[in-house]
Amino acid sequence: MNNNNLQDLGVKLLCTGFKDINCKLEILCLKNNCITEGGCHVLAAALNSNPSNLTELDLSENKLGNPGMKIILTLFENVQCSLEKLKLICISITDEGCAALASVFNSNLRELDLSRNQIGDSGVTEISSLLRNSQTLQILRSEFG
Repeated sequence: MNNNNLQDLGVKLLCTGFKDINCKLEILCLKNNCITEGGCHVLAAALNSNPSNLTELDLSENKLGNPGMKIILTLFENVQCSLEKLKLICISITDEGCAALASVFNSNLRELDLSRNQIGDSGVTEISSLLRNSQTLQILRSEFG
């Protein structure tokens, strides 16, 4: 579903199917779809209602910022979350977003991509603590600075 200009309304329509118990969605790629914080609320609610099959999520190049990312991080609070790969490239995350990520991170995540965000020194420190404390994270992609 990359590069389709879905926007928040399109995400809302798409998410109606995710709530179905028969939904076996494993990979969801929504790169460059003009999704904002509002779309994140709908997406997180839908995915939290049926989280056990999703292993890969790509929300790169959307307008999430720290607020949208924090909403997506609620997925990790669900014990049924099996997300292993998360791409958040160029979504305007700052040090604040990194702090939020480090504070909730306790998951099966094996791969995380935070490239092309506005992460400074304190954000790098937060990500470093995440790496030290993670039992599963194997790949971290980033271009900090």
